[in-house]
Amino acid sequence: MTTDPLVLQRVIFPEHGDPQALPLYLDAETWSWSYSGDSDDNLLAKARGLFIEGHDRRPSRVTSRNGLSWLSGRRGLRLPASETVSLAAYFNAFPASYWNAWTVLTGTRLRVQTEGPGRVVVFRSNARGVIQRVDGVEVTGATTSEFVLPFNSFLDGGWLWFDLIAGDEPLELVQADWLALDGESAVVDGSATVSITTLNRGAYCTKLIAEIGDDDDAMAYIDRVLVVDQGSERIVENAGFPLAAERLGDRLRVIEQANVGGSGGFSRGMLETSEADASDYIILLDDDVEIEPESLRRAVLFANHCTKPTIVGGHMFDMYDKSKLHAFAEGIHWQPFMWGPFTPARHDLAESNLRQTNWLHRRFDVDYNGWWMSLIPVSIIKEIGLSLPVFIKWDDAEYALRARAHGHSTVSLPGAAVWHVSWVDKDDSHDWQAFFHARNRLVAALLHSPAARGGKLWRSNLAIDVKNLFTMDYYTVAMRHAAIRNVFEGPDQLHADMLDRLPRVRALGSQFRESKLLRDPTDMPKFAARDIPEVATGRADPGPRGLAFVSWLLKTVWRHAFRRPVADASVRPSAHLPYQDARWFEVSRYDSVLVSNAEGSGATWHVRNPRTFRKQLVDAVRLNLRTRKEWDALSKQYREALPEITSAASWDRSLRGSSD
Repeated sequence: MTTDPLVLQRVIFPEHGDPQALPLYLDAETWSWSYSGDSDDNLLAKARGLFIEGHDRRPSRVTSRNGLSWLSGRRGLRLPASETVSLAAYFNAFPASYWNAWTVLTGTRLRVQTEGPGRVVVFRSNARGVIQRVDGVEVTGATTSEFVLPFNSFLDGGWLWFDLIAGDEPLELVQADWLALDGESAVVDGSATVSITTLNRGAYCTKLIAEIGDDDDAMAYIDRVLVVDQGSERIVENAGFPLAAERLGDRLRVIEQANVGGSGGFSRGMLETSEADASDYIILLDDDVEIEPESLRRAVLFANHCTKPTIVGGHMFDMYDKSKLHAFAEGIHWQPFMWGPFTPARHDLAESNLRQTNWLHRRFDVDYNGWWMSLIPVSIIKEIGLSLPVFIKWDDAEYALRARAHGHSTVSLPGAAVWHVSWVDKDDSHDWQAFFHARNRLVAALLHSPAARGGKLWRSNLAIDVKNLFTMDYYTVAMRHAAIRNVFEGPDQLHADMLDRLPRVRALGSQFRESKLLRDPTDMPKFAARDIPEVATGRADPGPRGLAFVSWLLKTVWRHAFRRPVADASVRPSAHLPYQDARWFEVSRYDSVLVSNAEGSGATWHVRNPRTFRKQLVDAVRLNLRTRKEWDALSKQYREALPEITSAASWDRSLRGSSD
C-alpha cells in the first residue's frame, strides 16, 4: 500500500464545499463562548451545560453562516478567531462501537495537526447518546496533538470525536486522522476490486468512475474497477468516458453483456474477481450514485481488521437532498418476511446531527446491506457462491442471509456511504417490478424464513392482493399471481427466466387499462359530473379499524364483486387523485378514477371490473393457501438447489453465453 496502513479513518471535507453535504462533515457553530481568559474548568462546565443540559436537540441552524468559507482543501479547516466547530458529524466522528464489536483493535489514536492558538477537545458518547468530555489540550503555533483512546466503554454503542476552539487569532486544522494503536495490526493486508453494474446511465456512471480514480488514497486499496454494462447505450461511447478512462488507466475494464438485472451484473463482477484472484474483496456499487471516495478506503480497512471475513456495507444518502439518510440499519421482519429499516427512515442530519440525535449513538447490527455499496470478501464468494439468479429485487438481502447462515456477518459501517438517486418519488410496487418483488421475496423466504410454513407471509401476500384489487389495479395482481406460479415451477428455471421474464411481464400489461401511463394532460379524460366520495386530503387517516373495518371490508368486497359500475365508468373517471391521496381505502370508493404516480410524471386510469375482481380474488386465496400448504416441500426443493444455482459454474454458463 502507498498510504500509511495505520490510518483507519481520515478527517476529510467535501471536495467542492457542497452546502447540502456539509452537515455530514462538520457540526458548525450552534453554540459559542469566549475562549480568552477562560480556565479549563470553566470551559468544561460551559461545554457540559451546552452539550447536555441546555443544548437544543433540534437546532434551527446547524451549519454556520461562515461554514463554507472555513474549508481549506480536502483535509483542512480555517477557524476564525473565537469560533468553535465540532467534528461530531457522520463522516468525521469515529464509530468506536463498530470497531470495538467487529475488529481486533482495542482502541484508536487520534492525531490532530493544527496551526495557531486554540484548543482541541475530545469527546465520547455512549449508546444512550450521553456525551462526555474525554480530554483536551491547548495548542499554539504548529502543533501535533495525539490522544490514545481505548475501546473500553463501547459495548452497545458510542462514538468519538473532537471539537476545535479558536483563540484570539484564527486556528487552522491542517489535517487529522484516526489511527490504530501501536502494535495492533490488521488481520489481512487486503485490497479490493470495485464492480459497478450499469444500464443506460452513462453520465452518472462515468462521473462516478472519474471520482474514484481521482482519489489517490482510495485507489491505493483498489486493484481495478469493473464496469458491467448491460444497456443499449454503451458507456464507452458516453462523453464522460475518456476522462474516466484517463484517470483509471489500465485498472479500468468494461464488460458488455445482456441485461440480466442487478444480480446478473454483480454476479459477473463476483465471477471475474474470483477468477482473477488478485483482490481480497469486491465492492459492489450502483451506477446512479455519487461516492465519498474515503468510504472505499474505510470499508477495506475495516474489513482488513475484522476478526473473521465480514460483509461491510455503506449507508445511502439522497443524491438530491444530500443530508438525508435513507436508513441507518435495515433488516428482515421475520413473520411477514419483509425488509425494512430498524431505525427512523429519511433522517435529516442537517436538522439533527450526531450530537442532537440520541438513537444514532446506539450500535445497530443489521440483517443485510443494500448493494448500492457493499464490500464482500472473495473468500465468502468462494464459500457460499454468487448472487441468487433473481432479476432486480431481493438479491442483496438474500445474499447477506445466506452468508449469515454460514457464520459471516454483515455490518453497515457509519462513515462509509454513497449518495443514491432516491426512490422517494418512486413506487415500484405497482409497475412491472411488482412481479419481481413478489417472486423474489417468496423465493428468499423459502430459503431463509425461520417461521413454520413461512409464518404470516401468505397472509401478507393476500392482504396486498386485496388492497390492489380494491384500487382496481388488476395488472399488479396479475403480475403477483404470475410470480407465485413461477415459484411453483421450481428453482431450476431461474437462470433462464432472467433473460426473457421482463418482456413477458411487460407484455402482460397490454391486457389491463391501468398499466398504461398517461403523461400528456391533454390525453387524460375529463371528469364525470356526479357526486363523488369525499377524500380525506391532508390527514394521516389510517383507514377503518376494529369492528368498523370488518363491516367496511364486507361491504367493499360485495360492491367490487357484484355491483355494476356506473354506466360511463369506462368513458370518463369520477376524479383525479394525487398520489398521496390515493390510499387503497380511498380509491376503493370509486368506479373509475385517475391516480397520479409517485414521481408526478403521469397518471393511470383505474376502472372497476366485477368479473375480474371475482376471478382474481378467488385466485389470490387459492394461490396463497397453496403456498402455505406446500411450503415445506417447496422450501426443501429450493434449499437443496441453492448451491448449484448460485455456483460459479452455473453463472458462467448463463453470463458468458450472453456476453457480446
